[in-house]
Amino acid sequence: MPEQRDALTELVKANVGTGRRMSTRDFAAVAVDPETGWSPGKSLVGKIIAGQGYTVTPSLVSAIAAGLQLPREVVAAAAHMQTIGYTTEELTAGPPAVLIRTLGGEAEAGPKARAIAERWDREADQA
Repeated sequence: MPEQRDALTELVKANVGTGRRMSTRDFAAVAVDPETGWSPGKSLVGKIIAGQGYTVTPSLVSAIAAGLQLPREVVAAAAHMQTIGYTTEELTAGPPAVLIRTLGGEAEAGPKARAIAERWDREADQA
């Protein structure tokens, strides 16, 4: 069964909003899709951090990656996890693994993310 969580929302919420690194206005100003020049408005950013419904598009993924200064592939993995989910095997390498480690470092990370990170640490110690 695929693990599914609001990973894209979690990434943005960890960095944007009251008491965070950037305000919604500041984030909207720097979150610009480098290919199209599209940027989410302050109200869309507010919907994202509030966990309200929003449509995930390639431009949104690129803009969030630019705004958070993360590789696009990691933000795309977050969008994939939020909309489709990943199997346990898919979470062991590449951008999905980086995503889980990134989310695992946040206080809001779920028990599954922490368990996967702990398993990787045990496997690394045994190697």
